[in-house]
Amino acid sequence: MKIAVTYDNGNIFQHFGKTEYFKVYEVEDNKVVSSEVIGSNGTGHGALAGLLADQSVDVLICGGIGGGAQSALAEAGVELCSGAQGDADQAVEAYLKGELVSTGANCDHHHEEGHSCGDHGDGHSCGGNCGGGCGAAPALKGRNVGKTCRTHYRGTFNDGTQFDSSYDRGEPLEFICGAGMMIRGFDAAVADLEVGQIVDIHLTPEEAYGQPDPNAIFTIETAQLPGSEDLEVGQQVYLSNQMGQPFPVKVTAKEGSTITFDANHEMAGKELNFRIELVEVK
Repeated sequence: MKIAVTYDNGNIFQHFGKTEYFKVYEVEDNKVVSSEVIGSNGTGHGALAGLLADQSVDVLICGGIGGGAQSALAEAGVELCSGAQGDADQAVEAYLKGELVSTGANCDHHHEEGHSCGDHGDGHSCGGNCGGGCGAAPALKGRNVGKTCRTHYRGTFNDGTQFDSSYDRGEPLEFICGAGMMIRGFDAAVADLEVGQIVDIHLTPEEAYGQPDPNAIFTIETAQLPGSEDLEVGQQVYLSNQMGQPFPVKVTAKEGSTITFDANHEMAGKELNFRIELVEVK
């Protein structure tokens, strides 16, 4: 099974007919086993449906979409889930859990443990959590921008603790440089590297996942959220925003009749270090 998402800077692009990229996920046994970003080649609404059909895509997750494009997708045999927004990876996870539908996602309040950014071995990927600076940041420049790059890397905190390593997995990470698939500091480090070159970089929170937002920490009455009485401190779950879209939070406290959630990225506020080796440029 293949799921495609209109893609921009880690998030769901909101205009199907104008999307420049799709992120295509290969799914087996209801789990994502691989993903890649493909270009739309500037084609229009109808041609995009054909492009997805040529890629053997079964499901499209997108934001806004017109009636003509919906018809074209139906004719191509592509199931449509429209009206989605936010982080692309999280939307796919929600779809696979049955929590994302065309009229908007909803939380079933069973609160199964949610997806963690590190679960797929790409804890440095943007995931829409670049401290709010992704869309407004100046465009990257360099020989590799817009090209598919394969890199080996090792990520550590300032105390030397390793949090991620492609070397340990034995498989380089592949991404399109400058497409917003990576946190900006990682992207910028690769933008002008030569194949075979190795660099060591130190990223401030602003170059990685931004500073924690105090407004992303909130406390509610457990009675307002059926099922929350069974949650435990430290557990990661999905809630729904006012638009009905799922977002991950971590339970940070339970006191009496209240429960506190933190929607900040787990890497927010952290300085990160990477050793990056550019293996290949396609």
